[in-house]
Amino acid sequence: MENQEKTILFEQAPIPRAFFVLAVPTVLTTLVSVLYNLADTYFVGILNDPVQNAAVTLAAPVMLAFNAVNNLFGVGCSSMMSRALGRKDPDTVYRSSAFGFYCSLIFGVMFSLAATVFMQPLLSLLGADAETSGATAAYMRYTVCCGAVPSILNVVIAYMIRAEGSAMHASIGTMSGCLLNIVLDPFFILPQFLNMGAAGAGLATFLSNCFALVYFLVLLFIKRKCTYVCIKPSMFRWDRAIVLGVFAVGIPACIQNLLNVTGMTILNNFTSGYSANAVAAMGIAQKINMVPTYIALGIGQSVMPLVGYNYASRNISRMKAMVLFTIKLSASFMLTITLGYSIFAENLIHLFMKNPEIVAYGGAFLRGLCLCLPVMCLDFLAVGVFQACGMGKLSLAFAILRKIVLEIPALFILNWLFPLCGLAYAQTIAEFVLAIAAVIVLIRMFQKLRTETPAPEEI
Repeated sequence: MENQEKTILFEQAPIPRAFFVLAVPTVLTTLVSVLYNLADTYFVGILNDPVQNAAVTLAAPVMLAFNAVNNLFGVGCSSMMSRALGRKDPDTVYRSSAFGFYCSLIFGVMFSLAATVFMQPLLSLLGADAETSGATAAYMRYTVCCGAVPSILNVVIAYMIRAEGSAMHASIGTMSGCLLNIVLDPFFILPQFLNMGAAGAGLATFLSNCFALVYFLVLLFIKRKCTYVCIKPSMFRWDRAIVLGVFAVGIPACIQNLLNVTGMTILNNFTSGYSANAVAAMGIAQKINMVPTYIALGIGQSVMPLVGYNYASRNISRMKAMVLFTIKLSASFMLTITLGYSIFAENLIHLFMKNPEIVAYGGAFLRGLCLCLPVMCLDFLAVGVFQACGMGKLSLAFAILRKIVLEIPALFILNWLFPLCGLAYAQTIAEFVLAIAAVIVLIRMFQKLRTETPAPEEI
């Protein structure tokens, strides 16, 4: 019965209803994830201890490396599953999910072992010195040495559950872990409780990830007769078609994540060449702009199951209708956010920092950053469509175009033409050019699909 309801959602439900069923839980999850990512930094910051704060910051690149694995198997497997569901090929769905689960488990174990054995060289590589290495190692001991497996598996399982249309269950599992982490942080970190500092933040993260993983495993056990997500060891095989299908989408998604980190690092390096106030202002503006950015990303990810399903079943008219509806709704919402940010930029920065210079810098930065939001949602959606359809080369091409061809060169040019203030407009220029490319590619893709595939009623 439950699988029949999912089929109705994918094939027959009105587009607005299908969108909100898939998008609302996913967007809520991304918003909670924003708070979750800021929780460790916020509560450790209350200690006003630079060593403890440095520990969380220095370990951040290792945590970001988890996202590369999450994208590799989460995005790759979910795309493979959605398309197999559309083709009415349950065996491929089962094998794809088993492949994603056990490969994620293997990679998580490898992360843990590597971090444990090579902890000291890793600390040096991250920039930890004699003063900060102890706190950094304590934080990583929980988040990486012990926590790599639950952290990676949580995200990958959520992707796979969402691929079969169970967006609400995926969001409940993810959000439960995030909210638990926020609740546990003050008890483990602050001096009036356990006073563990950065190590406490790591322990809270580890326990919350374990809790979320248990939720997902229990859910899969309870729903084992009506779910397509399979984690039976017997279904895990190195099948060439599945491996190529997963990696064709997952590797470009992984590279895209690494390029995003590279672009952010270059932007921060440019800003740090001016003043500490400029760095603080850019950081605050980025965090404020992160909220609508995550919403746009969540919307792009949420429609992937329906797009992939209808692409595989060759119901192109429904697939196109979902894409157009999503563009109209998300672009209108992002335009409203852009107007609000532009009007109240200084007020928003002032909520985080009272320094007049930082408020002035931050207001100017936020106005530049938020201009890209209305077109960014189109760019994220286009990449989501390419990933859902298994077009890994196109999603990789857009990732390279966004960062290497457009944004990173724009940072150098704008910083030369308009020192400091120009940096905030590099992403906007990149996203506008990318949006034009996205519209052209999507129009041509749908034209090609329409000529190749008869309408469902004509089949």
